[in-house]
Amino acid sequence: MTTSHAAVGSRSNRAVLLTVTCLGQFMVLLDNTIVGAALPDMQHRLHTELTGLQWIVDAYVLLVAMLLLSGGILADRFGRKRVYLTGVVVFTAASLVCSLAPSLGWLIAGRVLQGIGAAALAPASLALLAAAYPVPQERVKAIGLWAGLSGIGLAAGPVAGGVLTDVFGWPAIFLVNLPIGAILLLVGLRSLEETRNPSAPAIDVPGTVLSIPGVGTLTYGLIEGGARGWTSPVILGSFAAAVILLAAFVAVEARRPAPMLPLRLFGQRLFTVSNTAMIVVGFALMGSSFFFSQFFVYVQGSSILRAGLQTLPTSLAMVVVSPYAGRLAARYGFRIVVTIGLALAGLGLLALGMVHADTGYENVWWRLAIAGIGFALTMSPLTGAAIQAVSPQEGGLASGISSTTRQIGAVLGVAVLGAIVRARQSGGASFENGLDSAFAAAGAITLATAVFTGLWLTRSTSVADSAAHGTDAATIANEAFANSHN
Repeated sequence: MTTSHAAVGSRSNRAVLLTVTCLGQFMVLLDNTIVGAALPDMQHRLHTELTGLQWIVDAYVLLVAMLLLSGGILADRFGRKRVYLTGVVVFTAASLVCSLAPSLGWLIAGRVLQGIGAAALAPASLALLAAAYPVPQERVKAIGLWAGLSGIGLAAGPVAGGVLTDVFGWPAIFLVNLPIGAILLLVGLRSLEETRNPSAPAIDVPGTVLSIPGVGTLTYGLIEGGARGWTSPVILGSFAAAVILLAAFVAVEARRPAPMLPLRLFGQRLFTVSNTAMIVVGFALMGSSFFFSQFFVYVQGSSILRAGLQTLPTSLAMVVVSPYAGRLAARYGFRIVVTIGLALAGLGLLALGMVHADTGYENVWWRLAIAGIGFALTMSPLTGAAIQAVSPQEGGLASGISSTTRQIGAVLGVAVLGAIVRARQSGGASFENGLDSAFAAAGAITLATAVFTGLWLTRSTSVADSAAHGTDAATIANEAFANSHN
């Protein structure tokens, strides 16, 4: 009788844990796509230029990219519940700061805090889930449900952002996080059980301290270069500082016993190719989607609400197709699925570069959908390839690195494609022509990467081959799927 009650209690506790972790990840993913819909309103009300909008997006993504690996280690060392709920508090408080921001500077500061909160919350939520489901088959189902349900945040973002911004103005997109955060904190404090990994590695403080300003100064140069002049002392100085800091980061990582980025992993061709391709995926996906709402509002004259709905095909296609990408890779091999995915994404973006002010929506939505399907086909298999390239003990690290490389690509995508638009405009071209060039550049780079991966992943590696590494194929496919939602 006691065993029965304990089992029921355990099941109910795990149901609460699944709900709490899904809702937390939902909140983070919602924030990834909800901001895009509000960018035109932010530009209008905050009286900012394109560079200001780039910083609103990149301030958040940069901190997530640089702290994601540390967030996972912190959760293992100091307690997953503690780090998860700390992330919830920081993210929710930062959302309040964003919603009350009286100026662009305050909004960017709030976005930095949001990034810090998300970098703690996201890996800790997955770690909590993995610890609660020690049986592999149950864990596979739980993580699949976690990624699927929280992934709805991706699809909900453009619609929610369009509706909230249209009715209440852009601050409302951040206020929506407050009730979610409050519920997570109250339920989490009462219901979550603390788990740790006593043998987790120490935090790589030197690596973290060097990586944030290294990528940050590079991003600064790329975003501000168009406005300040590419040859101005400040911009040249920022690029020089980025080179020095990133070189120091590589030197430090090569000497540390437990680095956040073990450089030896890049000796594996499969690991290197998959992470290189993942940078391009982040670059093209985030860089192009940054402009989707702006295209519909500024070029085609849509309302903010309508623009939010019009951008939906990309995120909806990703939510629908993502769950199948890992299974397809397991069956047909990484090379085939990734190459087809990158080719579709590239063709979709090139097709978007041919859309004009008078193009009817019936001739636009399918281009967005093709790009979304292509990106969905690449993310899980690329992470699966990175996981399979390393030993089973390092699968979690490989998954985290894959997510980090995608986020770094996203930071650079917003910066570089924004620089292309600005350069075209300063040369006398219209905003529409600048967007055409940006979409075309993203599409061309993605297509080139499709050729690169098709040639370099010479062996048609599949998840099933992981048996040679002693790793369960379903675990690899599922961990990869979960990673594509971080």
